[in-house]
Amino acid sequence: MAQVERTLIAVKPDGVQRRLVGQIIQRFEQRGFKLVGLKMLQVSEDLLSQHYCELRKKPFYPSLLHYMTSGPVVVMVWEGHNVVQSCRVMVGHTNPAQAQAGTVRGDFSVHVSRNVVHASDSLEGAQREIQLWFQGKDLLNWDCCHHTSTYE
Repeated sequence: MAQVERTLIAVKPDGVQRRLVGQIIQRFEQRGFKLVGLKMLQVSEDLLSQHYCELRKKPFYPSLLHYMTSGPVVVMVWEGHNVVQSCRVMVGHTNPAQAQAGTVRGDFSVHVSRNVVHASDSLEGAQREIQLWFQGKDLLNWDCCHHTSTYE
C-alpha cells in the first residue's frame, strides 16, 4: 500500500456563498481522494490568526480577516497518496489570473482576494492546519472500497 498523506482544503466564504461546495468536493472525490473530515463553521478571528500566523504583519491581513469571517467556511481533510501536492495543483495558483483552466481557482475565481479555496502548501503545513481545525475524534479512519483500484 502506498504511503498516504492528509491535507486540509477549505472552501472560503465566497465559494460557500456561490454554492460551489458540491462541485469542489466532487473534484477531489473524482480524483480518488478519501474524505476523512468535514465541517461547516463560522470561523473565529482567533482561529484565523493561528491559521494565517505568517500573514499577520502583511498590510492586507485586516481585509483577509474581514473576508474570512464574512460567512461560513467548509473545511475538509482529504487523504490519499501525494495528496498535498496533488491538491495544490488541482486548486491552482493563488492568483486566479495565473491559474490554469481546469483548476478550482482557474474555473471559479476572478480575483486574488476572492479565490474560493485554501489548500495546505506542504505536508508540515497540512499537519499543523489539520490540528488547528479538527480534533482527533473529528477525523474518521474508514476503509474505502476503491483503494484496491486506486493504490498498488
